[in-house]
Amino acid sequence: MKNKQEMVYPGDKVMSLSDALDWRESLRRQGIKLAVTNGCFDLLHRGHVEYLDSARRAADALLVLVNSDNSVRALKGPTRPLNDEYARAFVLSGLASVDAAVIFDAERCTAELSALQPDVYIKGGDYTVETLNPEERQVLQEAGAEIMFISFVDGYSTTGTIEKMRSNEESAEW
Repeated sequence: MKNKQEMVYPGDKVMSLSDALDWRESLRRQGIKLAVTNGCFDLLHRGHVEYLDSARRAADALLVLVNSDNSVRALKGPTRPLNDEYARAFVLSGLASVDAAVIFDAERCTAELSALQPDVYIKGGDYTVETLNPEERQVLQEAGAEIMFISFVDGYSTTGTIEKMRSNEESAEW
């Protein structure tokens, strides 16, 4: 297994924030509209793929901010993530709908949103403008970003998948 520094990502779509800022500036010069979303994306499933496809249709390019392992543990608990940050970014970067991915190491991606100044910010349908983190909302409003919400696909969630796997494991006859 390669170490973190030797990992090769599909098409070099996983970037540092610094590289993403250069890419963002290039997009801006070309008049390309950038959408940004963020999340843990711990165990990729159909709901994620449909969400990301919808997010990509909201703009000309899509950048996904991926929670680091530390931030996933802070948000989801000590048993998560199931897949490390590099594996999660790798899988996301292999999707046709994802143009770039950046790993961030905080519970909130406020600094990254402030730096990237997206044209569109996408969140899941469990959020509203009022329930967005106030600092993130302020940064997005200052950037003039359109804020969009995409409904979840019923029956698909990482937590639900984990619970189903545990239930199947407990009921399995060995």
